Amino acid sequence: MIKAIAKLILALNGNVKKSQIAAGFAWGFVLGLVPAGNFFWVVLFLLSFFFKHNHASKLLIMAVLKLLSPLIAPLVDLLGWEILHIEALQPVFTAWYNMPFVPFTRFNNTLVAGGLVGGVALCLPVFFLFLGLISLYRNTVGEKVRNSKLVKAITKFPFLAAIDKAMAKGGQK
Repeated sequence: MIKAIAKLILALNGNVKKSQIAAGFAWGFVLGLVPAGNFFWVVLFLLSFFFKHNHASKLLIMAVLKLLSPLIAPLVDLLGWEILHIEALQPVFTAWYNMPFVPFTRFNNTLVAGGLVGGVALCLPVFFLFLGLISLYRNTVGEKVRNSKLVKAITKFPFLAAIDKAMAKGGQK
C-alpha cells in the first residue's frame, strides 16, 4: 500500500497524464463500492487492466473506500434494495436467477446491486472531480506543499525521505 502511495505521489508530480490518474480514481471508486470477492468485483478488477489508467490511484481510492465501507454500506444497501424492488425489473431478475451461473454473481444481494449501480453511476462524476483536483494540485498546491516546513521536517525520517525523493524525481520529468 505504501508503494502505491509513493507511485501516486510520483505520478501526481511527474509527467503522467492527469486523465490517467483520474481514470484510476474512477476505477478504484467502482471497485471500492462493489463488495470484494464477488464475481462482479473480480470481473471488473480484471477488466480494469485492459484500460490505460494509473493503478496506484486505483488501489489507493479502493483501499480508502474499503476502509470506509462500514459508513458507506447503509447507503449502498439502501440503493441496492431500491433497485431490486423496482417492479418493472422483477421479471428480469427472475429470469437472471433462473439462468445457469448467473446466481453465483449474487446480483440479488443489495450490497452488490447497490455498489455496482452506484459505482457505475458515479464513475464519470468522480473522474471529472479528480481531473479538476489534479489540475488544482499541479497548478497551485503541489509546489507549496513540497516547500512547506512540515514536509521538510517529515523528510528527515528515512522512509519518508524516500517518498520525498520520488516527489522530486517526478517533478524533474
